[in-house]
Amino acid sequence: MNSETSELQDLKETVGEGRSLPDAKEWLYAHLKIRRNPFSAIDVEAATRVIGDLRGTDPETWAEDWTRGAGKFAAAAVEAAERGDREAARGAYFQAYVFSAVGRYPSPVHPAKLACYDRAREYFGQAMALESPPVERVEVPFRGRAGEGEKVVFHVARPAGVTHPPVVMMWGGIDVWKEESYARGRLLREHGFATLHVDMPGVGEAPVLASADAERMWEPVFGWLADSDLDAGRCAALGLSFGGYWAMKLAYVHKDELAAAVNWGGGVHLTFQPEWQEKSRNASSYLMDLMATRARIFGGHTFADYVARCPELSLLDQGLLDRPSAPLLMVNGVADKQNSSDDIPLSLRYGDPKTARMFPGGHMGEGPVMPTIVTWLCARLQPTVPSRTGESS
Repeated sequence: MNSETSELQDLKETVGEGRSLPDAKEWLYAHLKIRRNPFSAIDVEAATRVIGDLRGTDPETWAEDWTRGAGKFAAAAVEAAERGDREAARGAYFQAYVFSAVGRYPSPVHPAKLACYDRAREYFGQAMALESPPVERVEVPFRGRAGEGEKVVFHVARPAGVTHPPVVMMWGGIDVWKEESYARGRLLREHGFATLHVDMPGVGEAPVLASADAERMWEPVFGWLADSDLDAGRCAALGLSFGGYWAMKLAYVHKDELAAAVNWGGGVHLTFQPEWQEKSRNASSYLMDLMATRARIFGGHTFADYVARCPELSLLDQGLLDRPSAPLLMVNGVADKQNSSDDIPLSLRYGDPKTARMFPGGHMGEGPVMPTIVTWLCARLQPTVPSRTGESS
């Protein structure tokens, strides 16, 4: 078996696994009802129709059905733009992006889903150009290693009417990427923060795969911030899900550049051990393709690929937990089945004192999690609340 055939076989073993179509629809309706990932910013009525008509969860069928929904919004955006209705065009382009992003969910492990991701970025850019103020797409050079990318791409959203605002760098995990983190940053912008949205290593447009030193991809981002109109002296990192791990690591290796960091649902040490990975490989809280999506961050495809690399990420084994850090907030759901919530009490036994909050529910918690995070960041970065947001997304 040649390497290409082996790779396709690996994908066949890990992609499209899991729930029956009725079970998948039940999961989707439940997540839509509470606006949970991947539906945090979607048009509920239109999404309900797509779920009802959904023909399957195999990559091609899934991508086709959500692309059909995206196409209707894209056509509406063009019509709105032609009649000069900027706000309607922005909203429709944003929904075209959201439906395309669901089409690539949880990760573009198939060409059909990759095509959805390409369209999602296109629609997102069209929507962001119509925001007030417009969201800036930034590309900075990255001096990587052989085979790595040559640039770091991120989006910068500024609060309306605020000069020199503090900034929160945001990213998601294995399935929530920089574009999805934009909608989740709205509450921060309403409180006077600028938000900077970048992909974590191994996903989206990140120039590097995940590894024990992949945090080096943030170095040019810090460099850009230092020369920008944002207040680099009041900079925080907020990582969601797996991305919480990278926010916490930056709190140690870039503590002088960060005023605060938030690990929202990410692993630290226990999560990366083979025992936990075996326990969580079929987490009921995940819709489909969990192991293929996890393995992809390392450039792999299977559970074996993923579990072979996970231990190298341990912040305990890297010797970081006893080092000084930027102020840290750790939050998660007490019953997380994807990442071990026991990583929080473990972390509290090492290094500088930290703030921690456990919420009810599973992965990332339920209840006022984001308001709690925003309140904590406001106390440390002291933003100026704008008189108006000027933002609709």
